[in-house]
Amino acid sequence: MDRDNFDQCWWPLAQEVLTGMKEWRLQHPTATFSEIEAALDARLGRLRARMLEDAALASAMATWSQESGSARPPCPACGAPLQSRGAATRELQTHAGQAITLTRSYGTCSACGAGLFPPR
Repeated sequence: MDRDNFDQCWWPLAQEVLTGMKEWRLQHPTATFSEIEAALDARLGRLRARMLEDAALASAMATWSQESGSARPPCPACGAPLQSRGAATRELQTHAGQAITLTRSYGTCSACGAGLFPPR
């Protein structure tokens, strides 16, 4: 994903955060500082999760399976280049508890058998 696609995807979500927070505040005029913070964190959490997911999937490591031996990620156990085993999907959660789905190349090491879903 290039910078323009990030902007096209993230800007509407940022607008939702701003609009939603303004509407929430108007509906909760006596909210405490802690309640305001919780409402803001919930809205920002969704935007943060989307940004994190998109940024992770934009990494070259998301689709390394077509790379030559030296460009493939190394095995964390023995350092040999991983062999692609196709795409795998992982469900993760952010620190704020938002769900993220990453579909990326998964590999195994032909030397030691270790498997890896590259984090970068």
